[in-house]
Formats: sequence, structure tokens, C-alpha cells
Amino acid sequence: MGAYAATLIQARLRHLVALQADVLADQRREPLHQMRVACRQLRCTLQQFAPALIVPDPTAPDRLAKVGRHLGCRRDLDVLQHRLEHDFAPLLPEKESAVLRKLLKQLRRERKLAFEAVEEALKGRRYLKVLAQLQGWLRQPQLTPLGLQPMRAWWGEFCQTALNDVLLEPGWLVDQPYDPQGQQQLHQLRKRLKRCRYGLTNLEPLRPEPLAPWLDRLRAMQHHLGDLNDLELLHQALQRQVHDAPDRLAPSFCSLLAESREQAWLCWRREADPLIAPAGRAALQRLPWGGQPEGLTNS
Repeated sequence: MGAYAATLIQARLRHLVALQADVLADQRREPLHQMRVACRQLRCTLQQFAPALIVPDPTAPDRLAKVGRHLGCRRDLDVLQHRLEHDFAPLLPEKESAVLRKLLKQLRRERKLAFEAVEEALKGRRYLKVLAQLQGWLRQPQLTPLGLQPMRAWWGEFCQTALNDVLLEPGWLVDQPYDPQGQQQLHQLRKRLKRCRYGLTNLEPLRPEPLAPWLDRLRAMQHHLGDLNDLELLHQALQRQVHDAPDRLAPSFCSLLAESREQAWLCWRREADPLIAPAGRAALQRLPWGGQPEGLTNS
């Protein structure tokens, strides 16, 4: 188990370190996205296999989470700018272009500040110390007695832990996605689904047959919740930019945004409703013991 975990940690760490130069160069957006994912995956792996490992700094996942938040803030602004320029701008009438230009200008200012925070975090002493400690640990991994157990014999328990309480998140039953409480619950559910997917991804090489369809499903759910989140951030940005009557100053933009949000919400419900139905819950509960998602289809 410890050797399996160390292999995963090494791969995640190498990928994370390899992306740093491109992220700091700030020439392309994709390295930032990949680094954000790599940071989350490394953090998840350390947390998932913590009972099997004796690492130099038990707070390493927390330090990685802090860096991940800076990366996430910058990434969100990249996504918002891209969606404005490519999804909305071509559909707006010329008379609303002034509102769009002001909004893009504000996003660029925020993006610059967010990059400065990313740069400071990636060059920070604490973050670099975490990387150095993990690299040193990988040269001679220290393990608990559980870490000496065969990984395949404990696959079910690790799978069960990754899924633990995921269906009890309040976000599954949100029916008011645009009020603050509903948005917060959906945000928490999105984060929980990410942890679940990363945890199961770490286990997939051992038993790909039962896990592959579930990983596809979790990825789709995460995508739809991410879409909802992006559109909510756009809505908030518009509200900040146009303090008085956005419906009057940018009616087409507001209409397109409302339509996109409603479509994203319907897509999410088509994914979520079958899973929280009795058959869906039963299928997920069978997963740690190799169950397939039979009978679980989108409505």
C-alpha cells in the first residue's frame, strides 16, 4: 500500500513541479489549469493515504490547498474572460458593447492582481519547503503498519472512504440554485465530487472495470456544476460593473446569461436526479464491492 501511494505521489509531484515554469511565464492558460488540477490531486492523494504514510509535514495538504486557492482564483478569471469573449460577445448587439468592454477591463485588472498572488505563492518559502520535503520523503518513504499491507486487499475500504457521505451533501436537493444558500450548497457539493473523483481515480488502475463508468459520470456532474458556478460568477461581475438596472443597460446580455444558467441547471438535474433516486443510490453503494451502475440512466 505504501509503495502504491508513493508511486502516485511521485507522479503528481513531478507533474506539479514541471508546470511551474510555464505558469510563471504566463504565456498560455492551459498550464495554470493543469497545475491547479495537479495541486488538488497531490493534496487528495496525501489525504487519502495518510493512514498508511508517515510524511515529514502532516500539514502539507493544507499548504497545498492554500496554493490551490490562488491558482483557482486566477483560473476562474481566465474562464470568465474566455466565456465573455467567445460565448457572449459575438451574440450581443453593438449598443451593449460598452458594457462588455468595461466588464472585460475589470476582469483583466482582477486577473493581474490574481497572477501576482499566484507568483508570490509559488515562490513562497512554505510551498517550496513542502515540495522539498516530499521529494526527500520519496527517496526513502516512511510507512505505518497499514502501509505494509497489500493494496489490493484494502481496495474496497479505500473506495468506500472516497464515497463516504457524498450522497448526504445538501446540494443534491437544492431547488433554488440562485439564492445564496443554494449556491453555497452546490459549491460544497462540487468540491466533494472532485475529492470523490480524485480518490477513485487513484484506485482505478487496480480495478478499472467497475470504476470507469462512475468516473465518467462524476466528471460530467462536476462539469455541469462548474458551468453553473462560472455563470454565477459572470452574473456577480455584471452586477458589480453595472450598479443600476443591468436589465436596462444590457438586456440582451442579461437574457443570454439567464438562458445559459437555466440550461446549465437543467443539465445538472438530468445528471443528479437518477443518482439520488433509490436505484442510483443502491448502485453507488455496491461500488466498493465491484458493483456496476446497472439500470442507472439519465432521464
